[in-house]
Amino acid sequence: MKRRPEDLVVFLGPSLPADEARKLARCHVLPPARQGDVWRALSLRPRVIALVDGVFEAQPSVWHHELLAALEAGVALFGGASMGALRAAELSAHGMVGVGQIFEGFRDGVLVDDSEVALLHADAEHGYRPLTVPLVNVRHVAAQARAARVLNQRQARELVTAAEELFYQDRTWRRILDAVRPLWPAATRGGWEGWFSRGVGDLKRQDAIACIRSAAAFLSLVVPVYPPRGALRPPPSSLVRRRRLADDVSMVDGRAISSAQVLATLQRAPDSVELAEAGLRRALLAGWARSLGLVPTDEEQKAAEAEWWRNHRVRPSARQAFLGACGLDKPGLRRLCEERALERLVLAHAQRLLSDGPSWEEALASEARLRGRWAEVARGARRAKRSRAR
Repeated sequence: MKRRPEDLVVFLGPSLPADEARKLARCHVLPPARQGDVWRALSLRPRVIALVDGVFEAQPSVWHHELLAALEAGVALFGGASMGALRAAELSAHGMVGVGQIFEGFRDGVLVDDSEVALLHADAEHGYRPLTVPLVNVRHVAAQARAARVLNQRQARELVTAAEELFYQDRTWRRILDAVRPLWPAATRGGWEGWFSRGVGDLKRQDAIACIRSAAAFLSLVVPVYPPRGALRPPPSSLVRRRRLADDVSMVDGRAISSAQVLATLQRAPDSVELAEAGLRRALLAGWARSLGLVPTDEEQKAAEAEWWRNHRVRPSARQAFLGACGLDKPGLRRLCEERALERLVLAHAQRLLSDGPSWEEALASEARLRGRWAEVARGARRAKRSRAR
């Protein structure tokens, strides 16, 4: 099967020109990632995402939980060189693959701050061309200069210190070298200038290339099977679910109402505790069922959905609008009804799910007693018995 460029999505900016990335691999290049961009990229149905560059400071950075959502959706996630190296070090335990020396530095605690990879760059029109030097590149050049015996240990340290003392938007080679030249003897300055003029390594570029190549190599091993649009994906993590709940909207009469507003009103309602406890019981039972390997059949799933529509008495022609008002789409309804079907599956087999599981009659009796219904029914039975005796 022919692969699409969208099978490999690459978030790229100043670390490597987009045209060079496309020469390395058939890929779909997007600008440096900002918060929400990875979620939006999932609509392209990628098999692999390579996160290289992302925004810092001025705009919200790519969010950890959208990366977790990508992993939970079955997308392989690679990171390196810049923001990708940072996030890969933070999420490697969750399955994100880090590539390159910069990733290894963050993973091992040698690098600890995102300022290590920060730089000032041009805009999209000018291809995100880097305008300043990231600190990781200065460290890399200092190490190369020591290995080539151009600088000794003290001088290499002075080079890095001069770079550290400059704000990342002001950190150019010219300013760094202006700060250290007075500290070095003439022989060192001459040796440095000759060596430096021949060109020095760009570690971010090297790691970006390695990241894209690794992602492409992995993709070549993956059989391209594309899930149909709207197909259910594995449920995301609880943090992702809560964030989506805050960000989602419900559509009422063509107007969007934020889920946060609906939720705030529900939390003030008299029956909020009852609703939340019922939802928690259902979610816990469904989660337990999944952990036991239980899966509802197609018939059980369809029955749960049919029951939901019957209970709300919605005409077929009005169903799409009702889903929108509920803040649901069709996959969302399927997931909700899957929980209901799993809950019923657990309840129907309660006696067998524990070594001494409760019976239906025991459950009925205990809940009736808890709610006071048992005493009410007992009094009614007593009155009926006395009436028959007369």
